Amino acid sequence: MKTALLAGLLSIAAGLFGQNVIPAGTILPLRLNSSLNSRKSKPGQIITARLMQDVPLPSGARIRAGAKAIGSILEVDEAENRGGAKISLRFDTLEVAKRKTPITANLRALASMTEVQDAQLPASGPDRGTSESSWTTVQIGGDVVYRGGGPVVRGLQVVGVPAPGGVLVRIASKPAAGCRGEIEGNDRPQALWVFSADACGVYGFPGVSIAHAGRTDPIGRMTLQVTEGELKIPAGSGMLLRVDREAR
Repeated sequence: MKTALLAGLLSIAAGLFGQNVIPAGTILPLRLNSSLNSRKSKPGQIITARLMQDVPLPSGARIRAGAKAIGSILEVDEAENRGGAKISLRFDTLEVAKRKTPITANLRALASMTEVQDAQLPASGPDRGTSESSWTTVQIGGDVVYRGGGPVVRGLQVVGVPAPGGVLVRIASKPAAGCRGEIEGNDRPQALWVFSADACGVYGFPGVSIAHAGRTDPIGRMTLQVTEGELKIPAGSGMLLRVDREAR
């Protein structure tokens, strides 16, 4: 009976999601299920990532945490004497309750597993003896989250509120790093999991950068590179993808 009930709920969830549009500008906070390794990864290899926080949609529905982003490795350039390795990839599908929706997305931020873990721990020692729902934590990028009824702040500016599994904040631009604020009028609070409102670029991977985010041609193609040696991005790393075109 429980199995039948679960199947029914999943079917309803898929149906509701199918009636909703993912607007351009929507952030998808993900944790990589697959490792990227310039010595082992091959073009055509399938990669996946898990959605880590419910993502609200304009209709009032949500893309539930646990949804799966699916993509593939496009190209691997191994390290040479003149420079480090590169890996190009794309995420082009979002799977919710076994229903697959095509997406076009670009890469806003990438963070190591250590950065992700640190952002989920209390910022000060005394908090470690209190309830997790009351902790004060620091997001990747520096925003401070006051859980238990407080806001999310960057300096003296309130940028959002805590939410189950993460935060809801209005995305901020970082022009020097090439990251935009709202696009196409999408100024709704975004689910950023452990990332700050202006998180942009690479955190916790020395020498690694986003050579091509996928915001410009070729749209959706993301390229990571390292200054020297092999490029290794382990499973468990965090990512912020941004939907570039309205997806149904």
